Amino acid sequence: MTDIPARSPASAYLQDGRGIVARSGTGLCWRSGTWTPADAVPGCDGELLPPIANPIAPPLVTAPPAPAAPVPVAPVPCDFSYTLAGDGAFASGQASLNAAARARLDRELMPRLAECGKIAAILVTGHTDRLGKRAANQALSERRAAAVADYLKASGVTAPIERRGAGSSAEVQTCSARQPSAKLRQCLAPNRRVVIEVRGTSK
Repeated sequence: MTDIPARSPASAYLQDGRGIVARSGTGLCWRSGTWTPADAVPGCDGELLPPIANPIAPPLVTAPPAPAAPVPVAPVPCDFSYTLAGDGAFASGQASLNAAARARLDRELMPRLAECGKIAAILVTGHTDRLGKRAANQALSERRAAAVADYLKASGVTAPIERRGAGSSAEVQTCSARQPSAKLRQCLAPNRRVVIEVRGTSK
C-alpha cells in the first residue's frame, strides 16, 4: 500500500508519527472531523495520477463515408419519323411495294433502326389522296400500311409494329380541282404516302 504524506503544517486526515495519512485495511484514508473538499489530497480523495489513455482500449476508427449513390442516367430517346412517298413506292391504286421502295427502306430506314438500342413500338400509317371513294381510299391506305409492316418484319425487325390506315383524312398538300386530271394527280402526290413512326431509346 502506497504511503500518502499528510499536508503540513495541518492536515484534515489522521496521520501517524511519521506524518503519513492513516488508512484502513482496505486503503481508505481516515478523515478528521474538520475535513472539507478543499483538504483533499491525491491518493485519498483527489486523483493520484493524471488520467492517461487506456493502453488496452482499441483505437478510435472513423468509418469511411458511404459512397455516393450513382446518379441515374436518363435514356436518350431514339424517336423519329420516316415517310415513304406513295408514287415512289406503289403503283397507282396498288398496295404492293415496288423494288424502288424496298431499296429505299433498306438504304434509308433500316440503318436508322439499327442505331436504336431498343425499339418500343413502330406505327405504320398509310395515306391516300382525295381522289376516289372514301371507303376505297380507306381500304387502300390500310393495305399499303400492311405491306410496309410486313416488309419490315420480313427484314428482321422484331419490335411491335402497329399498322393503321388514314385514308385521305390527313392531307399534307392541297390542290385546286380546276386543273387537268394528270396535273391534279401530280399535285396530290405528297398525300399518297406511308409514314413510319419509331419510338425507342439509343444504345
